[in-house]
Amino acid sequence: MKAHPVQLARPGIRRRPVLSAIALGLAAPRWQAARAADAWPAKTVRIIVPFAPGGGADSSARVLAEVLAPQLGQPVIVENKPGAGSAIGVTAAAQSKDGHTLLMGSNSMVINPSLNPAIGYDVARDFDAVGMVSAQPLVLVVPAASKIQSVADVVAQAKANPGQLTAGNSGNGTLAHLASELFGAQTGIALTPVPYKGESALMPDLLGGLVSLGFLNLPSVIAHIKSGRLRALAVSSPQPVADLPGVPTFRSLNYPSLEVQGWAALVAPKGTIPAEGLARLETLLAAALASDTVKQRFTTLAVAPVVMNRTATDQFLKAEAARYGGIIKARGIKAD
Repeated sequence: MKAHPVQLARPGIRRRPVLSAIALGLAAPRWQAARAADAWPAKTVRIIVPFAPGGGADSSARVLAEVLAPQLGQPVIVENKPGAGSAIGVTAAAQSKDGHTLLMGSNSMVINPSLNPAIGYDVARDFDAVGMVSAQPLVLVVPAASKIQSVADVVAQAKANPGQLTAGNSGNGTLAHLASELFGAQTGIALTPVPYKGESALMPDLLGGLVSLGFLNLPSVIAHIKSGRLRALAVSSPQPVADLPGVPTFRSLNYPSLEVQGWAALVAPKGTIPAEGLARLETLLAAALASDTVKQRFTTLAVAPVVMNRTATDQFLKAEAARYGGIIKARGIKAD
């Protein structure tokens, strides 16, 4: 922080008290705003990850913690608070008032309030957006032995045999489940959801052909796609995935509402970090995500960095909550 010269009073001269701009009700000078921004953080910054260690959100948070700590001038630690589909960690973050807590949020943070009205937080009411962090597409896959060769085949077969096709997912109300429901709603077909306790539990039945198809996270299926055990029909990202040449996007197939990606966003408990501190954090986050170091490390995690300012991130979170809330209400989906 730039040092400011200090004037010492001359002996024997009484000086009138100087009223600050804030005391007079005036806007603070720019140098005061800069000093306030530099004053945050005053201690260790904590990033709550509402999942167990080792997942995409956790790994992304640890990469950012390592990069941001030197820039902030304070340690940045990651604290895992898994449970209840992320609701435990998100609620803990919403209730934190120490002014140095952040949350690595994900799709589940905007899904859970609609899935379970008893959830005690509201994303718009309880959090200030800092910025987006990353995005990861889902892939619609079928077993290699399936006769289904394309998305058009899925639609045709489902219309010819309503309810016959089963869609495996990692649990009621998960992103994979909601993606299949959005797909059914847009195409007018009925897929029978089959919930499992996570993707690892689903995978053997999907590979064995006991379920017809599934919307799965890219890292979970890419090895099976490359080995020929699963067939990829489409990806949910806006652009094609380089590791899956020839696999179309849902957008290119005229299904724009199927841009359903697993994302991570950095947020802070509402009103706990001063505006100048949030602005500083927003700038540092954007710079980190644009750096070659973070890009390379995110590539190994099979996620893409996403740079988005606070205003746009806030609008995105509200839009995601409305989209998933709408399909949950329309389909009568309940938590497990």
